[in-house]
Amino acid sequence: MKTLLDIHNLTVQFATKKGLLTAISDVSLYIRPGETVCLVGESGSGKTITSKSVMRLIDYENGRITNGSIVLDGVDLVPLSQNSLKNLRGTKMAMVFQEPMAAFDPVFTIGSQITETIIQHKQGSSKQAWDRAVHLLNRVGIPEPELRMKQYPGELSGGMLQRAMIAMALACGPELLIADEPTTALDMTIQAQILQLLQELKAEFNMSILLITHDMGIAAEMADRIIVMYAGQIVEEATVYQLFEQPHHPYTQGLLKSITTMESDRSTKLYSIEGTIPNLAELPTGCRFHPRCPYATDKCVKESPPLLTVNGRQAACWYAGDLVATESSKRSLAAAAAEDNRKVDVYTAGEAGLDLDLGLGLGHGQDAGNHSRDAHLFEIEGISKFYPFKKGLFGRSSGSVRAVHDVSFQIRKGETFGLVGESGSGKSTLGRVILQLEKATSGKIVFQGQNLTDLNEGGLRQTRKNLQMIFQDPYGSMNPRWKVGDIIGEPLWVHESLSIKEKKTRVEQLLEVVGLNPAWADRYPHEFSGGQRQRIGIARAIALRPSFVVADEAVSALDVSVQAQIVNLMQDLQRNLGLTYLFIAHGLHIVRHISDRIGVMYLGRLVEIADSEELFSYPAHHYTRALIDSIPWPDPTRKREFIAIQGEIPSPANPPAGCHFHTRCPAATDRCRSEQPELKEIHQGHYAACHYPA
Repeated sequence: MKTLLDIHNLTVQFATKKGLLTAISDVSLYIRPGETVCLVGESGSGKTITSKSVMRLIDYENGRITNGSIVLDGVDLVPLSQNSLKNLRGTKMAMVFQEPMAAFDPVFTIGSQITETIIQHKQGSSKQAWDRAVHLLNRVGIPEPELRMKQYPGELSGGMLQRAMIAMALACGPELLIADEPTTALDMTIQAQILQLLQELKAEFNMSILLITHDMGIAAEMADRIIVMYAGQIVEEATVYQLFEQPHHPYTQGLLKSITTMESDRSTKLYSIEGTIPNLAELPTGCRFHPRCPYATDKCVKESPPLLTVNGRQAACWYAGDLVATESSKRSLAAAAAEDNRKVDVYTAGEAGLDLDLGLGLGHGQDAGNHSRDAHLFEIEGISKFYPFKKGLFGRSSGSVRAVHDVSFQIRKGETFGLVGESGSGKSTLGRVILQLEKATSGKIVFQGQNLTDLNEGGLRQTRKNLQMIFQDPYGSMNPRWKVGDIIGEPLWVHESLSIKEKKTRVEQLLEVVGLNPAWADRYPHEFSGGQRQRIGIARAIALRPSFVVADEAVSALDVSVQAQIVNLMQDLQRNLGLTYLFIAHGLHIVRHISDRIGVMYLGRLVEIADSEELFSYPAHHYTRALIDSIPWPDPTRKREFIAIQGEIPSPANPPAGCHFHTRCPAATDRCRSEQPELKEIHQGHYAACHYPA
């Protein structure tokens, strides 16, 4: 069968200060015309390097291909010069990047950048290029394309900019579209729109797609075949149905077990693969997955398995056939390995079981289980947060951005209150206002009977010992020049009088509590993986024995297995330390798993509040229902039509009249367009702000 792209034995190295670093080794894959192939694996597995090698973009990043071939429609790209490649980029192959702002020059308009591509490849005059660009923007679902052509990248929302980047990639009709995590930074509603768009464009333009993702739900929805990468090598390749029905490599099995779905048992811990992906500069011998594999033997330690054909697919595992024969064979192999001392012992830095009774006096563990779930820790009443903006020559105030508007709810002691909604809905702003990191425009925030909005700076400083935050980007919240011990110990230095020795002991204990090696206190943030840095952020947040923690998108940027590790850690800490969480996220499956109750925000307002199971089983607001329908299922046998909310969230500076959601709601009436619905109880404990609840 004809192939469009054929990569054979590809090895890529990068020049570093310490010499050449091998990023991917002996990678071979192919893509047929009209096929979608997904590359999956944790961060650091080599997915993006593989895609950039096809485009030969690694040449600009001190990378070079040291072995192998990349044949695109009969042409080997490896020996070609950059000038020759410029003629192929755009016409034969194009790329959609994870961060659209990286693909657009901020000082040129959207239209000028799309038309430049068309003119450069001599596919039309300036007028023809302009007309084609307008047509493409319209085709990818951007409203008022003529206006958007004249706008700059910074004037478009994230979802709209991603669509514009897809339009630019399609400008010259490429046969291969490479999409590198094109929806990772987007809300699930916009993600559903983009995935639906890619499916439609693939059929319309008869393209092949190489899709890179760490979301197995997206892979199940989009892929014809899936290729699993680990530490720079391919470990499994199969059709989408083969892979999800019976994964053959232990790493693939671990990835699929780590997935949280709408049907996952909330009473059990999330499954996670122990340990972390190895540093490319310190790769283990033999099979690179053996330090994390529950079935590893001496042979795995010493010999690297090639890709072997097993049951109609390929897997790089010495025991793939045995492991999938039956569940009993899996157990017997593990037992045999333990019996003859072939099993490899791995130091997992406290991953397997956290010892939380370290004499820290961290709380509240002794009475954590005795908290009354009816006792309110927070009473939020009528909170609003407006940001005035100015226009004109003299900078006169001309309006305000209504980030949060008239929000009221309670957070119970010892619970996890989930907060969901699209970007721009006001979730993070509400979290910062609750912590008094930003002052409310109006309303009251009562914490343990005390109105925080009335406190002076000294009073707030004392109260903040009980109120802490875990940030989405732990690296951005840490001083890169400080050692981890100083970062975790800073709150102790500010709020408690401890000797150097006492502080050092507390920091080491905190590191152990979050599953990290206490000896790592002298390392710097850049020496840790993303998941480890998030653990450091958690250690800092619990250092002062708080009673309340805001987790603002704390797991959104993490791989599925690392995400499971962090969620399990947070739940362990909550049980043992009596913590109360406000868990802000846009990944609804994770919110469902960790939350007791969930609030849904849209354009600064709470539109629904309910117990977790109630909300997902019986969503009352049409926005909540649309959010749930946007979640991709990690099961190819349950493929469905993409159900996406049309349009994007309106500007909070100019919200629609009446119900703010009416511009996107399929059930909207004249009443919805003129009358703002109030948040009312429709069932016991279930509130919705909708004139016609579902």
